Amino acid sequence: MYFKGRYIIYESNGKGKEYEYGRLKFEGEYLNGKRNGRGKEYLNGKLIFEGKYLNDIKFSEKGYGENNNIIYEFINDNGKVKEYDYDELKFEGEYLNGKREGKGKEYEHNDKLKFEGEYLNDKRNGKGKEYWNGKLIYECEYLNGYNLKGKLYVDGHLEYEGKFLYNIKEMNMMKMVILYLN
Repeated sequence: MYFKGRYIIYESNGKGKEYEYGRLKFEGEYLNGKRNGRGKEYLNGKLIFEGKYLNDIKFSEKGYGENNNIIYEFINDNGKVKEYDYDELKFEGEYLNGKREGKGKEYEHNDKLKFEGEYLNDKRNGKGKEYWNGKLIYECEYLNGYNLKGKLYVDGHLEYEGKFLYNIKEMNMMKMVILYLN
């Protein structure tokens, strides 16, 4: 690794650039040898990240894919995030320690709402609503990604209200068990 920039007492300080195998790897601000402030990170000559660093930790950012399209974006320093798949928004909500945490929304390929609710440790956890082609199909309480109890809607009408077992309504599970036993 090669660094081009200002050194104070053997540590990089101020604006500088890091090179690896002759290619630019990082350009930005340093303090006491650590990335601090604004910076851009590159992989094989392509921009993959731009944002703020605090003591070498990414603080707010935009991440880029192979075609320089945004694949995720921290909106501000308090953890609000947008995730993209190519140019399509897939998720917007709150992050904590790099995982979905708090309120958020998931989207389908055509930008229609797929899920809105609460997350814990990157999984649906708490109250949430699921949609299919923009129509409400579930209102549920989730635990570790599974809907435990709630309401199932078909064509906008309530079809079932009660408990779910691993995302399957109990009523159907009981029918399946009875059919299997007969």
